[in-house]
Amino acid sequence: MNYKQIHSKKIYEKVADEIKGRIDNGALQPGDRLDSVERLAHQFDVGRSAVREALSALKAIGLVDIRHGEGTFIKAMNRLTINPEEIRELLEVRKILEVGAAGSAARRCPKKQLPIIEKALHQMAVPLRDEKLGEEADWQFHLAIAHATQNNMLTDLLENIAQKTKQTMLETRRIWLFSEKVRAERLYEQHVCIYEAIKVGDATLAQQRMREHLESVENVLFWEETEKGY
Repeated sequence: MNYKQIHSKKIYEKVADEIKGRIDNGALQPGDRLDSVERLAHQFDVGRSAVREALSALKAIGLVDIRHGEGTFIKAMNRLTINPEEIRELLEVRKILEVGAAGSAARRCPKKQLPIIEKALHQMAVPLRDEKLGEEADWQFHLAIAHATQNNMLTDLLENIAQKTKQTMLETRRIWLFSEKVRAERLYEQHVCIYEAIKVGDATLAQQRMREHLESVENVLFWEETEKGY
């Protein structure tokens, strides 16, 4: 029997989760100013570096605004900034295109293309909490897989939906970072699994892992609406 790996939370993640919980339950409202780093550190009984990391992470997902010399303020955050129906349609298109692309890449990928996919993967590992860098590395990973199929029409199709695809990637990273169900690192781990399947030439496994990844993205983007019965 296989068990899922359990990830223990770091101190700064616990601090960030606590602040996020207060935002979610309305205890902290948009415009409210948080206590100073020193006071928060005392209240949570943690080091100031943990508080700073927590605030940086919350800033990355758009929950707080850090103003130098003024303090940290709560921001209003829309869970989805583009039409949810458009996102669903886009994800359906991505499943149709990219699941097949992963299989084709596993069968046809030239050796010279593997380092390109791997490079994008390595770039994803660095900026887990940097929205723009993470979004671009994520996109380059999926685009590199398309190139690995050696099918120019497929690559063109993905390029045509590039803008909206990047936007959903950014939305996913914002929400995924402190989702109660998953951790940000899981996003990277899923891409590693896709790459490994392509590298060993297992088309069926590559398709399965790409499908699971895109379904996870869908679940993360819409779990709140599902939980509330929207």
